[in-house]
Amino acid sequence: MNAIIKTLAPATEIFPLADLYLSTLNPRQEHDSEGIALMADSLVACGLMQNLGGLRDEDGRIGIVYGGRRLAALRLAVERRPDLAFVPVRIAPDAETALAWATAENTAREALHPADEIRAYGRMAETGAGISAIAAAFAVTEAHVRRRLKLATLPGPVLDALRAGEISYGHATLFTLCNDEVRALSVLDELRGRQMSEHGLRQLLQSGSIRPTDRRVRFVTLEAYEAAGGAVTRDLFSQDVFVEDAGLLDDLFAAKLAEAAEAAQAEGWKWAETYTEGSIGYYQLEESDFARLYPEEGELTEDETNEYDELAQLAEAEALDEAETERLAELQDMLDGGYTEGQRALSGVMVYVNGQGVLSRAEGLVLPEDKPAAIEAGFLRASVHATRDTGDDEEVSDAPKSPYSGALVQDMKAVRLAAVQTALLAKPELVLDLLAFGLSMASGVSTTVFDLTPGRPTNRPTKTEGLVENDRLNHPPAAHEAWSRPELKVDDLAEAFRSFSTKGKKTRNAAITEGIARTLPYGAGGGEFFALIEADSGASIRKVWTPTAENFFNRVSGGYLDDLFSDLLDLSGTDLRLKGFRAKKKADKAASMERLFSDAEYQAVQGVTADQKARIDAWVPDCL
Repeated sequence: MNAIIKTLAPATEIFPLADLYLSTLNPRQEHDSEGIALMADSLVACGLMQNLGGLRDEDGRIGIVYGGRRLAALRLAVERRPDLAFVPVRIAPDAETALAWATAENTAREALHPADEIRAYGRMAETGAGISAIAAAFAVTEAHVRRRLKLATLPGPVLDALRAGEISYGHATLFTLCNDEVRALSVLDELRGRQMSEHGLRQLLQSGSIRPTDRRVRFVTLEAYEAAGGAVTRDLFSQDVFVEDAGLLDDLFAAKLAEAAEAAQAEGWKWAETYTEGSIGYYQLEESDFARLYPEEGELTEDETNEYDELAQLAEAEALDEAETERLAELQDMLDGGYTEGQRALSGVMVYVNGQGVLSRAEGLVLPEDKPAAIEAGFLRASVHATRDTGDDEEVSDAPKSPYSGALVQDMKAVRLAAVQTALLAKPELVLDLLAFGLSMASGVSTTVFDLTPGRPTNRPTKTEGLVENDRLNHPPAAHEAWSRPELKVDDLAEAFRSFSTKGKKTRNAAITEGIARTLPYGAGGGEFFALIEADSGASIRKVWTPTAENFFNRVSGGYLDDLFSDLLDLSGTDLRLKGFRAKKKADKAASMERLFSDAEYQAVQGVTADQKARIDAWVPDCL
């Protein structure tokens, strides 16, 4: 189209109407039937006053490149005026000139409908015309041509619907997201006659498609998926890409994960398996039959500790050279310790891919059949709270060697009791049901549901930081304090009762609720019964307690904190965040964990997602 159009005067010839047809070079392929009928009336009355323009084809027939509406009107008018059966046509000397005529004739008139534009640009592109040539021919920008050409490969019915006003141009662009013509036409049928947002249409067209942010795609990589022959759809109007072959993606995902499991088992673990469903955290492990071993922490000599501290200070100042960096990493590895050969021989590893598509592992998992050997080797401890009968005269524990001290466990029991008692304050009917049950024969002769004595069960941990105490539970002082605090002694019970009874039923019921709630001891009526009260009251430890460095994190090992930080944030062993966390001193780790649980700014810096935030907000230690 950049060549100069020939200036020789084209010949005008007379052709039978039957030898004329609408050329594909003519941009206007659709005509208003009412307008054509009116033009036919004009031709009958006045005859043809303006010639048509056309190009002779190989069969000698003439393709009309301008005057298409007149051609359509002539076919109607000839029934009333037979002399119109022979038509004067201006013949173009070549296709290039014909295309120029078609363009000039039609762009000088009213703007083409977008559907006609799309088809016209597409036909020109098929003949080899470039973007610049099409833009020059239609007097539009190249960007405009590119946008229209993106729609040129849409199924014909979609463009027909656009031409008929059944869908908007925005709707039409969304059909480029679907490579499946059958599905596209099915969605088009569903769209007809309905008011549907572009967002709703996008959802319909993309159902079943997978985004590159999917953890499977991130792990396999989009490049590897496409190299394996996987189909993708690229949104021509944005940067979005969609993976179409879920089956192939799953196969590639499983194969790559299996390779990672083989590599893990080669490290000396007794077994290695894959977990394809998603992340494995504390909650999944708690619900399984696995026991879990913890890595043995390493120890540094006094000289190594001093060296470590000096290098850590240089690292914070970003003043380490290459040799010092390597030495710090070596000392950190020594300090981190790890799983021993013996631990690996009795436990395994579960390989999975976290929500960010990063390969991760849950290590030190002990199968039920390996627990006796792990106990004998000293890796697990026997527990009176979780045992099973082996058929012999010995009991085997399902509990791992606990990372929690006895004092920490007792504090967590007090926190749990405080959570249940606090929840009961809002459940007076449940409290009265429990009281009636405990006082009736329905609970059995010797069952103790409440401790109805002057003493009170311990619902206050030794470390009260992070605990939201409820004044209504009125935690009692030590017994000897009652003698030195007048407000805790009643000299005239009769007078006290008269005063109390005049306050009405609301005060009485509140006092019963508070008093009975205070007397509920930890583990009342056995573990299952206490758990039932806990569930029915809607109690939650995290409603009354938030872990802090003082009340929890400083009281567990550094290795435990490493595992917890990794699990909560779905981190792999190579993640820089985890490496930075492991490089900290124990006190700094505890402080960072406190911030992770309570500091929104720190959570943002760590890239905490909504799912991870929910996990952090719900987390409680597995020591109860």
